[in-house]
Amino acid sequence: MQRSQAMKIDKNYHKIKKIKCLLLDVDGVLTDSKLYLDNNGVESKTFNSKDGLGLRMLQDSGIEVGVITARNSKIVQHRADELGFKYVYQDRKQKLPAFEEFLSDSGLKPDEITYVGDDLIDLPILSRVGFAVAVADSHKIVLKMADYITTLNGGCGAVREVCEKIMLTQNTFAEQLSKFNL
Repeated sequence: MQRSQAMKIDKNYHKIKKIKCLLLDVDGVLTDSKLYLDNNGVESKTFNSKDGLGLRMLQDSGIEVGVITARNSKIVQHRADELGFKYVYQDRKQKLPAFEEFLSDSGLKPDEITYVGDDLIDLPILSRVGFAVAVADSHKIVLKMADYITTLNGGCGAVREVCEKIMLTQNTFAEQLSKFNL
């Protein structure tokens, strides 16, 4: 490899090459962090369809996907089922025990995992994974801890950005694109 080519390699290249699973926070990552409640207390959330396609492509490329969230929501379970998430941990106000449970369930090592978070509750996991990602509108401490900060805010395509970064680094993106006759 020529020197100029070597300089173009992403500083996280070696971390991303090891990734076998993408774990996500929900509120503020898969959503814009807003909680919509009607007069009867019925909750709704908004998910980005571009994130959804990116997650499907990532799974098709061999990367497992899951969520660890502090809240418990039928909406989250529905979205996770719709997208075929292998791992769903809800109502986990202390996220580190859920992460340890995930490690046991999956058999993966921390350096094989990407976690995307946005707030202080995500710090224990972000500090342990192989590739720590913060969405652009994360808390300032989370931004400092991240290996990578997305250009987009949570719920606005940030997850798709991470999916494509992983696929591009692992050389699986072109194969996924070919499914669209490109």
